Amino acid sequence: MFSIIGIVVLFVMVFGGFAITGGALGPVMEAIPHELLIICGAAIGAVITGNDMHGIKALGGGFGRVFKGPKHNKQDHIDVIALTTKLMKLLRTEGPVAMESHVQAPKDSPIFAEYPRLLANHELTDLICDTLTLIVVSSGTLEVHAVEDVMDNAIKQHLLAMDHPQHAIQNLADALPALGIVAAVLGVVKTMGSIDKPPSILGAMIGSALVGTFMGVLLAYGMVAPMAGRLKQVNEADEQIFHAVKQVIIASLHGWPQPLVVESARSGLSHDFRPGLSELLDALRGR
Repeated sequence: MFSIIGIVVLFVMVFGGFAITGGALGPVMEAIPHELLIICGAAIGAVITGNDMHGIKALGGGFGRVFKGPKHNKQDHIDVIALTTKLMKLLRTEGPVAMESHVQAPKDSPIFAEYPRLLANHELTDLICDTLTLIVVSSGTLEVHAVEDVMDNAIKQHLLAMDHPQHAIQNLADALPALGIVAAVLGVVKTMGSIDKPPSILGAMIGSALVGTFMGVLLAYGMVAPMAGRLKQVNEADEQIFHAVKQVIIASLHGWPQPLVVESARSGLSHDFRPGLSELLDALRGR
C-alpha cells in the first residue's frame, strides 16, 4: 500500500510542481508515450537477454512482493517456533522412530496439521523436515555443529534465490538513465534531420528528446531503485522465520531447557515480528 502511495506522490509532486512553476504539461505528455516506448522496450529486451524464463518469472514475482509486503506475519513466527519446539520435544522424549512419520509425511502429521499456513509454505516445511530427517536416519548421532552447517547452507541457498529478483530490479534501475539517454539521442538525431525547420518546431523537437532523459532518470531513481530497496527489506523480514527454525533445532540439540530454546529463537526476531515470551509459552501449552 505504501509503495503505491509513494508512486502517486512522486508523480503528483514532479508534474504538479512543473505545472505550478509555469511549465506546459502538454508537450511533455505528448512526448512521454514515444519516449517510454523506446525506454521500456529497451529495458524489457535487456531483462529478457539477461535472464532465463525462471528468472523473468521471479522478477515479476519480486515486483509483486514490493506491493504485497512480507509473506510471514507475527503469528507465523509464533507458530513456527511452537511447531519446531514440539517436534524437538517429541524427538527428545520418544526418540527418532516416533519422529519419522511426522517428517516423512508432514501432510499426514497431526502436529503439522495444527499449522496449515506453515504446511503450505513448502520452503519452510522442507527446511524443517529435511533437517529432522537427517537426524532421524542418523539415529541422533550427528554432531550439533554439523547439523548447523547443513542448515546454514540450506538457508543460504534459499536466500540467494530470494535475492535474485532484488538484484535484477536494482540492475534495471541502474540501466534506466542510460536507456533514457538512448531515447534522447535518437530524438536529437531526428531533430538534426529537420534542421531547416523554424525555431519553434526545432525547440519542440529538442524538448521532446529531453523528455527521454527525464523519464529515464525519474523511473530509475523515483520508482525502480526504491522498489529494489523495498524488496530487500521484504526479503530481510521474510528470512527471519528460517533463522528461528534453525535456532530452535540447534538449541534443542544442545540440550537447552525449553524456555531458553524458545527465548533464543524469539530474541532473534525483529520488533515487528517478535512476540512476547509468555505469548510463546502459551502457544506451546495450547492456550
